[in-house]
This record gives sequence, C-alpha cells and structure tokens, in this order.
Amino acid sequence: MKSQQEKSSAFRALHERAGAFAIPNPWDRGTTLLLEGMGFEALATTSLGVANMFGRKQVTKQQVLDNCRLICAATRLPVNADLENGFADDPREAADIIRLACECGAVGGSIEDWSGNEQTGIYNFALAVERVHAAVEVARTLPVPFLLTARAENFLHGRRDLDDTIKRLQAFEAAGADVLYAPGLHSLDEMRTVAASVSKPLNVVMGFADASLTLAQLGAAGVKRVSIGGGLSRVALQAFLHAAREMRDGRFGFISEMVPIGELHRAFED
Repeated sequence: MKSQQEKSSAFRALHERAGAFAIPNPWDRGTTLLLEGMGFEALATTSLGVANMFGRKQVTKQQVLDNCRLICAATRLPVNADLENGFADDPREAADIIRLACECGAVGGSIEDWSGNEQTGIYNFALAVERVHAAVEVARTLPVPFLLTARAENFLHGRRDLDDTIKRLQAFEAAGADVLYAPGLHSLDEMRTVAASVSKPLNVVMGFADASLTLAQLGAAGVKRVSIGGGLSRVALQAFLHAAREMRDGRFGFISEMVPIGELHRAFED
C-alpha cells in the first residue's frame, strides 16, 4: 500500500501533466477495487453514492467521513473527498472537515457554496469566499500536501448564471483553492469559457454534461479533471431495477448480463 505522502504526490502530478484525466466515483470497497483494477489513476468519493447506499436522500458528516476512510484504506490510488458544504455554514466550522478528511486518508477534498438548505440556497458571495479561504488555511496546515477543490454550485440549483459562476471561481482561486469546479456545466462552450477564465485546474462532472463529449475533447477545451459524481451509482441502481422488474414479472433474461464471478474475485483478491 502506498503512503499518504506518495498518494498526494501522485495526485498533484496528475493535475500538472498535459491533458485531462478521468476520476471515477466509487461508493464502497468493492467498487473501489474494481475501479483500481481497471487502471484508473485516482478516485473520488461521492456523497450521492453514499446516500444511495444507505437509502437516504442525504448523508451525515460521519457517514461521509466513514466512507472516505473505507475507500482510502482499500486503494493504492489517491482519493479526493466529496465533503459537501462541510456540514456547517460557519467558515471555520466547515473548514475543519478538511482536516478530518485528511485524517481519513484523503489527499484532496472539495468545499461547496450550496448550503444544503433550500431556504438558504447558495451562500452569498462574501460568505462563500470566506469559507473557501478558511478551508485553504486548514489545508495548508496538514501533514501532507492536500489539494483543495472549491465548488460553485449555481448550475445545479437553478441559477444558470455563467458570469456569477466565473466570478465565484475566480474569487475562490484568489483565496487559494488548488482546483476549481462548477458542477452542472453542460456544453463544451461553457466548459471552454470557464477554463479560459481561471488559471487553476478545472474539474467538470459528466453526470450533467453532454454525454457525447470525450475525454480528449474536454482536455482540448481546457478541462483537467473529469468526474462522474453519483453517476456510476445511478447506473448500477438502474441495472438493479431493470433486473428486479424482470424478475417480478416472471422473466430472467437479465442473468445473461451478469458479471462473471471470476472477474469479481480477481478484483477482490487480498
């Protein structure tokens, strides 16, 4: 198993080399091992995937951290943690989750400007920037280099304001964020515009983007990191529901699509 320092160095190198790289999102030990065995170079946790696993609409801070610890311990790959809004509005309180994620083994993590509350909505600009600044301060005190990702959530919550999104990302960059992320960007033109507006690496999530886009196209547009969020979890659950509906209706055609047990055992060997 690689040390956390080695994982951190590998993660930073991925962000510094030319082109884009894919960072899929497992949600348990099994999916982590499968993705590692396929040759991916880094992984990211997904709070939505964890919520799906528990059958909940939302997850708790402890569930997110426990899942992060489980995935980090299972893999030799660097792991970036989805930490939502830090599970707190106050900048200092929210920023402490960066320290906790590092203690779980993560070498990167994200903080977002969506409050998690429909009434509060997106944090106002000044508070959003203050929260990123606080998270950066914590990240810089950690025993291993930790890549802090700052997320502008406008597009996921009905505010398709590209100018405000760019303004926020630029302010997050000025506050010291290492990676910038605006989930919900759909078109290559939107991504190209955002990438050209900042100098730090840009993460996009394909769960809301034009599905015809390729990794090569995204890289050429200036995107550095490409994740899928809860997408793999949702695809897995779709397959589960399809098979269960067939079984409920007395048909079993889905068994021809089962992954071979041997393939799973090879990935799960200790």
